[in-house]
Parts: sequence; structure tokens; C-alpha cells
Amino acid sequence: MVQAAGRVTLWGIEVFLAIAEEGSISAAARRVGGSVSAVSQQLAGLESVLGSQLFDRATRPMRLTPAGRILHRHAQTIVNAAQEAQAELALSDLSGLTTLRLGVIEDLDADVTPHLLAGLASDLRTCHFLLETGPSHRLRAQLEARALDLVVAADLGAAQPPESGLEIHPLLADPFVAVAPPGTRARGLTGLPFIRYSTRHFMGRQIAAHLAAQNLTPASRFELDSYHAILAMVAAGQGWAILTPLALHHVARFQGALEVLPMPYGRLERQITLSARAGVLQSMPETIAARLRSLLEAQVVAPSLARWPWLKGQFRLL
Repeated sequence: MVQAAGRVTLWGIEVFLAIAEEGSISAAARRVGGSVSAVSQQLAGLESVLGSQLFDRATRPMRLTPAGRILHRHAQTIVNAAQEAQAELALSDLSGLTTLRLGVIEDLDADVTPHLLAGLASDLRTCHFLLETGPSHRLRAQLEARALDLVVAADLGAAQPPESGLEIHPLLADPFVAVAPPGTRARGLTGLPFIRYSTRHFMGRQIAAHLAAQNLTPASRFELDSYHAILAMVAAGQGWAILTPLALHHVARFQGALEVLPMPYGRLERQITLSARAGVLQSMPETIAARLRSLLEAQVVAPSLARWPWLKGQFRLL
């Protein structure tokens, strides 16, 4: 579908954002699930309607022109507003819901979860909300035991075979990074003790398995299950650790006292997903997933990429 004559369409804005973020028409086509020719036509139609060239096609990756930068400032707001409208319409079908039990990992409880609950409370005025926070494996177990209705947590992958009857909505790719004391970039990690994230949690086991696969056994005296404790020790110069941007966002007060570096031993990431029992809440899981992506982009991903731009393409919505 090309641009309607004289009008800017939502699809055109979504295609524009995909090209701006991916840097090429072919990559944008893969992202939006369209053909290269359809995406190219959509861009040409948008430029015709606006009367301005939006990208410099002579560069690789394609770069925004001054007119493109102006549109880019407004494009995400337009898409977010459309998603919010869709969410409200979908939730209206469940306006009589009386109880909703949510499980959310602690990584999101500082800002994303309160905003999500406030929005749901506004839409579902007669609903009582129960929120459970905790590690991913515990929340997933409660969902499978039917003690929770919706769970936002790390995908456990092969560590926990998927139960039939669950629907899973991907939200965020959260790459692992190295976190070290100031000055480490210049002198390297050699000689610094490794502070492990506890293998009692899935994330700790994921890190340990990745290191073991590469025959790496960094010297370690500490194994902790608290982001706060790990980052406090790193900031004090007691060692280095492997965590994720989402963990760093959760404990933002230490960000200025640390160096965040690319993962030194090959790329590794976890995925944050929303899970629910299929069909029980109608379209609500998909609707809440869309709302969460919007919140994650505004409150977590964008600020993190502004601070660590080298994470672009790694720390991303799914």
C-alpha cells in the first residue's frame, strides 16, 4: 500500500522509522515484513507528500537529511499515540475484569511497571491489581501454576521447555556487557577479580554457561544475587562483572562511577518477554505487550543508547 495522494499514513511513518533505524531499505523491509519495492515506494510516496527528501541515499548507511531529522522528532510520538489508542480499544473489551495478577521482574519496578499499572488502572476502572516481583524462573513457575495471569520476565529458553497453551510476546533484547571500575578501558580487565552474578538465577547460569563454552574461568571470590551489591563493589574497585543495560538502568545511581564496555568474550543476550495462558485474556496480552514496548523505548532504551551509543542494534525492542 503506497501513500494516499496528499496524505501521510501511519504505515508510511512506521516505514520511515524502520529505514532511519536500520540504515537501509532492504533491512527496513525485513524488519516491517514487506518487500524492498513496497518499502521503497512507501518512502517515495512519503517524500512526495511532504515535498522533501528525507534520506541521503548516497551514504551507507542512509542518513537523515535536515527534513528527515525534523520528521524523525515527531514520528515516534505519532506511532506511540496510535499504539496507545489501539491498546485502549482492545482493553475496552475487558472493562468488566475484576482481578489481574501480574508478575514482573524487579529490573522494571522503578519506572516501567508503575507507568504500566497506572495506565491499566485508568482503562480497567473496576479491576483489582496484584503485582508480584521476583526472578524470572520463579515468576514463570507461578504463571504455570496459575497463580499469575501475566508475566514479564527473561525468556528461559532451553532451561525451561515451553508449556503448551502459553502465548509469548517478545519485548526487548537485553545484551550482556562488561561493567568495570573507572579507567579499565585503558588498562584492560587483566588482574581484576570477576564478581559473579549468582548461578541460583537463570541470568547467572546463562553467563556461566557462556564463559564455560569458551573455556574461560575468570578468578572470582564473590558470587552475589543483587545488582546493587555487585555494582557497589565494582564502583569501589573490587572487581568487574557481567550484567545487562536493563540491570544498569535499574540501579542508575552507580552509572557515573562505572565504565560500561562491550562484552569481551563474544556476544550474549537475554530476551525479555510477556507470557500468558493463551486465549484466557483475549487480546489483552498482545495489547499490554505493545504498551510495554512503548514504555521500554521511552524510559529505558532511548536513555541507555544516548549514554552508550555503541549499544545501538544490540539493546533493542523486539
